Amino acid sequence: MHPTIKSHPTTILIGKSQTMTFANDLSVMMWQSFMPRRHEITNRLGEELYSAQVYPDNFDFDPHTSFTKWATVPLRRDVALLRLYSKKSNHIPEGMETLVIPEGLYAVFLYKGIPANAEPFFRYIFTEWLPSSGYTLDSRPHFEILGSKYKHNDPNSEEEVWIPIKVET
Repeated sequence: MHPTIKSHPTTILIGKSQTMTFANDLSVMMWQSFMPRRHEITNRLGEELYSAQVYPDNFDFDPHTSFTKWATVPLRRDVALLRLYSKKSNHIPEGMETLVIPEGLYAVFLYKGIPANAEPFFRYIFTEWLPSSGYTLDSRPHFEILGSKYKHNDPNSEEEVWIPIKVET
């Protein structure tokens, strides 16, 4: 399993967030509250969904350490960048927030399968691939792009997993 190394542009996401741990995963509840309202977001960039995670500095991936997870859609980049600098955010639906993904380098992996079976996939990335890659983890949001091949809880589902990296110094 080898990633593609890609640069991702600054992207603004709008959606819902939830603080959780791996042991107390509230993802399903968060997505269930977001999905019926996603069409309220104007100027979306396509139909893709972004599942993003913001980990605190020096996150240890312990099952009981808190992090913030997001259920979102990306904004069109021209509109998004204008909104970033706007003091009025009247285009953000009530109860939703924005998350900025700064431009940067990512290792992009393809995950096939259901979320319940993803632990070995992520363990490989962080314990085998990353330490021997010549890169280190960068302190930016991690995210998955859920595109047309993503099918919730289907073993044939596919999603792109974007891990923020920087050249090891």
